[in-house]
Amino acid sequence: MKEIGVLVVEDEPVAADAHVAYVGRVRGFGVRGKAPDGATAIRLLGDPSSGIDLVLLDMYLPDMHGLAVVRAMRTAGHRADVIAVTSARDLEIVRAAVSLGIVQYLLKPFTFAALRDKLQRYATYRQQLNSAVACSQQDVDRVLARLRGSDSNSLPKGMSQESLDAVVAILRPSGENLSATEVAVMLGASRVTARRYLEYLADSALAVRRSRYGSAGRPEVEYQWVSR
Repeated sequence: MKEIGVLVVEDEPVAADAHVAYVGRVRGFGVRGKAPDGATAIRLLGDPSSGIDLVLLDMYLPDMHGLAVVRAMRTAGHRADVIAVTSARDLEIVRAAVSLGIVQYLLKPFTFAALRDKLQRYATYRQQLNSAVACSQQDVDRVLARLRGSDSNSLPKGMSQESLDAVVAILRPSGENLSATEVAVMLGASRVTARRYLEYLADSALAVRRSRYGSAGRPEVEYQWVSR
C-alpha cells in the first residue's frame, strides 16, 4: 500500500513538532508538510505535487477556524481526509465537524498511542475503501467501524480522563498561573496527583510552566493554560 501523506496543521510549535514526530513513528505514514495557520495549509493543499492524503487539523488557528479550513478545502476541490486534533470540546464544533466529513476527532492532550490508533484505523479504512465494492450493508458497516474503536491507551497508566478533565476545568477558565498545590486544593486531591496532570498538560503544549519566586526558598512551579 502506498504511503499515506500527512499535513500537520498546528500553530503551537512544540505541539506541531510532536505531531510530526508521532506521525513519523507510524508505519505507512509520512509527513508531507507542516502549516502554522489555515492559509498556509490551503496553499500547501493546492500544490498538485504535495501528495497530501490526510490532514491533522487543529481547530483553533491564528487566522481562521479549522472548520473554515475544511470548507475552503472542499470548495477548492481538495479531497484529502481530515482528522481533527484539537482541544475544542464544544459539542457544536464536534457536530459541525461530522457534517463536514471529518473522519476522526482526537482531543488534546493525547499520547502517541492514541494518535497511532487513529492513524492505523484510518489506514485500514482507506485500504478497504480501495479494495472492492460493498456487497451488503454489513460490508459498509464493517468499513465505517474501522474508524471507531477504544481509546483506552489515550492516557498514561494511572491517569484517568475524568481527573484530567477536572484539572483542565480548573486551569483553563482561571486565566491565572496556578501551582500544583493550589490546583490540588481546588481538585480535592494530593499535590503529587495535581502536579502529574499539570505536567502532562505542559508536555502536551496545552499549558506553560513558569517559576514563581517567593521571599525565600526554591521557586515554585506554576502553570497557565495556553490561550487560544
